[in-house]
Amino acid sequence: MDQLPKSRTEPDGSAVIRVLSYNIRSLRDDEEALARVIRACEPDLVLVQEAPRFFRWRKHAARLAAKCDLVVLGGGATAAGPLLLCSLRVFVERTQDVLLPRTPGLHRRGFATAVIRIGGVRLGLASLHLSLQAAERLAHAELLLERLAGMDVPYAIAAGDLNEGPEGPAYGRLATELQDCREVAPWGGGPTFPAVAPDRRIDAVFATKGVEVLACGVPEGLPGLSTEDLRSATDHLPVLAALRLAAAP
Repeated sequence: MDQLPKSRTEPDGSAVIRVLSYNIRSLRDDEEALARVIRACEPDLVLVQEAPRFFRWRKHAARLAAKCDLVVLGGGATAAGPLLLCSLRVFVERTQDVLLPRTPGLHRRGFATAVIRIGGVRLGLASLHLSLQAAERLAHAELLLERLAGMDVPYAIAAGDLNEGPEGPAYGRLATELQDCREVAPWGGGPTFPAVAPDRRIDAVFATKGVEVLACGVPEGLPGLSTEDLRSATDHLPVLAALRLAAAP
């Protein structure tokens, strides 16, 4: 397997970054294994789904971040579950937690969003966890595209648990406007759920058209990463992307 590019800032201010998308099932599984997986991926950004949302949720998020040598950027219960973590390489311009219109009888959904800078690059972020109901998933996909378009940034990344694969209408709608990073530059594994015997690719990293996708997939073969940890950390497998962002001229 080709080596995954390392994070770096280039002399002209361009940046190579690692972005990890991960559904952590409210830390109900093996938290130590989860932290080992995240550390092995060496991410600059972690776009989390199903972060703890109830009693002492901020404390739980901060504890996980510290175990992974990261800090909490935004989200959590105030975004209905999506959470953003980042390395100290990241400079934060602003964050916003977005609660989406609720369908009676269904779980409340939201986006954790931020605008950041890495090197000489400004970048918008959105962590998402789409609905279990097909019509609501599609409606929320449209709202995500509107949110990204309104960020006024040269690049944007959206990642999360879509609850459907590339054949689904919501996934397909996002892929018409954004790059499905796994499709552009496949690396590692493909299916993400369930973690023990994955047969569906329902987790993804998307990027706007100007982002250069270097590699993307379920991480494999990284130092410190074990199959046992991937299976015991949570019920999803993570998706790791290496991206290159050119500095503004």
